[in-house]
Amino acid sequence: MCDAFVGTWKLTSSENFDDYMKEVGVGFATRKVAGMAKPNMIISVNGDVITIKSESTFKNTEISFKLGQEFEEVTADDRKVKSIITLNNGAMIHVQKWLGKETTIKRQIIDGKMVVEYIMNKTVSTRIYEKV
Repeated sequence: MCDAFVGTWKLTSSENFDDYMKEVGVGFATRKVAGMAKPNMIISVNGDVITIKSESTFKNTEISFKLGQEFEEVTADDRKVKSIITLNNGAMIHVQKWLGKETTIKRQIIDGKMVVEYIMNKTVSTRIYEKV
């Protein structure tokens, strides 16, 4: 199911993340600090519950969910969102909705790296993680 995603991943490259955060509505100071952070992402599976932890000097976040079931999430920039995560052709598709807005985070494994696309309207950020 999600076995390819399981493990600890470190951020190795980031493109357009500031523009994405701006599009989502993240304030200037938070964008500057978050943009400098190099988070590790730890993904684990326990039965049908998947946990994604993000750890950095900026902030630690953790979500636990079951595929296809909506859950409440507080994002690293303190947005309270309704999220649903599904698997589609090997990609983990994470949709967050709040205040009439929607953003999509698409995680996929390509050539042994986790490629994460953050999509809001026409703004796309790509961040690449390598397994530790």
